[in-house]
Amino acid sequence: MNQTPYRTKKRFGQHFLHDRSVIDRIISAARIDAADEVVEIGPGLGVLTDELLSRARHVHVMEIDRDLIARLEARNDDRLTVHAGDVLKTDWQLSLPQPPYTLVANLPYNISSQIVFRLLDHRQLFKRLVLMFQREVGERLAAEPGSKDYGILSVLCQLWFDIRVVTLVKPGAFQPPPKVDSIVLEFQPLPQPRVDPTDEAFFTKVVKAAFTQRRKTLRNSLAAGGFSAEEVAAALLTAQIDPGCRGETLGLEEFSRLAKSLFHLQKK
Repeated sequence: MNQTPYRTKKRFGQHFLHDRSVIDRIISAARIDAADEVVEIGPGLGVLTDELLSRARHVHVMEIDRDLIARLEARNDDRLTVHAGDVLKTDWQLSLPQPPYTLVANLPYNISSQIVFRLLDHRQLFKRLVLMFQREVGERLAAEPGSKDYGILSVLCQLWFDIRVVTLVKPGAFQPPPKVDSIVLEFQPLPQPRVDPTDEAFFTKVVKAAFTQRRKTLRNSLAAGGFSAEEVAAALLTAQIDPGCRGETLGLEEFSRLAKSLFHLQKK
C-alpha cells in the first residue's frame, strides 16, 4: 500500500478518522462476519477499510478523490472493489448487484443529508448501516416530534429504520479535526414501514410540504408545498389533525393519516 504523505482537500470535506477506540465501536456496531459484503463511502486513507477487510468477505469502497483512488487500487487486494466517482451520481443498483450489504461510513459532512436521501431510495440493498455524521445532523435523524431538530429526514428515516446512537465523537478523533462534534448512528432496516405510507413517493411529498415553512401552520405549509386549500382543509378534517398545528408536531401515525387522506382526495 502506498504510504506517501497525503494532503487533505477541503472541497471534499475530508476529515480522516484515526482514533482507535472510535473505530472499534464502529466495527462492533457493524457486526461483520466472514460471509458479509460491505460497502464503505469515503474510505479516505483506508484505516477503517483495513478493519473491514480483516473481517468481511468483500469490501466495496466509493471514493471521488483520484489520489485516494490510486492509493486504494495500489493495494491489489482481490477482496477490495474500488468504485471511483461521485457517490451522489453513482448507479447503486449497478454497482451493488448482490445485496444485502452492510454499509459503514464516515460520511462527508457537506453532503451527508443528500447521501441519506439516496440511502432511503436504495434501502433494500442494505441489511445494516453504521454511519458517522456531524452531531447536529445525526441528532436530527433520531429526533422526536415536537423538538427543534425534528424534520423531513427524521420522519423518513424513522419510517424505514430503527435508529440508535453508537457513540459521540470529539474533533480530536480526526485529522484534520473538524470544528464540530460528530455522532455515529446504527440504522437497522425494518421488515415493514413503521406506518402505512399509502404511496411512498406521495408520502415523501407530503412530509416535505409539511416542513416547507416550519414557522407556519400545517395548513399554510401544505398549501405552500403544492396542495390546494380545499384539499388541505378536507384532508386535515378527515385525518383529525388540527390545521393550526405545525408540521414538526406530527408523529408518524399522523403523517400516515394525512398522506392517506390527501392521496385519496387527489385520486377522486
